[in-house]
Amino acid sequence: MDMKLEVVVVPVSDVDRAKEFYTALGWRLDADVTTGEDFRVVQVTPPGSPASVIFGTSVTDQAPGSARGLHLIVDDIDAARDELKRRGAEPSEVFHDAGGVFHHAGTDARVPGPDPQRGSYGSFLSFSDPDGNGWILQEITTRLPGRLDPASTAFASTEDLVGALRRAAAAHGEHEARTGAEDPDWPDWYARYMVAEQAGTELPE
Repeated sequence: MDMKLEVVVVPVSDVDRAKEFYTALGWRLDADVTTGEDFRVVQVTPPGSPASVIFGTSVTDQAPGSARGLHLIVDDIDAARDELKRRGAEPSEVFHDAGGVFHHAGTDARVPGPDPQRGSYGSFLSFSDPDGNGWILQEITTRLPGRLDPASTAFASTEDLVGALRRAAAAHGEHEARTGAEDPDWPDWYARYMVAEQAGTELPE
């Protein structure tokens, strides 16, 4: 049975302030529902995310600002940092971890700058909402095997799709060079390559 993460609840002290902050980041406002003086639910969704964020009044008993390590995935950490700054957040500098794998809690073992090899999963930045709930941005350019359903392929943006097409085109050029012949079925080859790349399965040769 599939179990897909749908919603993350973030504890805040001022619902209107949180709503203004997150929508200013460009997060889609899905709902703002009040059923009484003591119950309000606001739902927002980060661009390209299948999961949403909920905050409000009486939606959680966690202390405001106590959420930590909430991860957002981007394919260009520097461009993401520039956008966060432009939209009013205060992101950290880009960093990588001294251990080279994931990252330590808080600010422990942070090394300034992106991963030296610019490996997928290796570069991060952090920012907080007005209550201090902590978010991490992680740069992922190539998914590890098993992280995506090979039967379900989706791209978060036009840029993502363009990048996948360019990589498929380059790989297909190498394929034609190996075979020594033009491939009239290149659209089929492109499709197999792009789905396999996104799913982390074996690429066509």
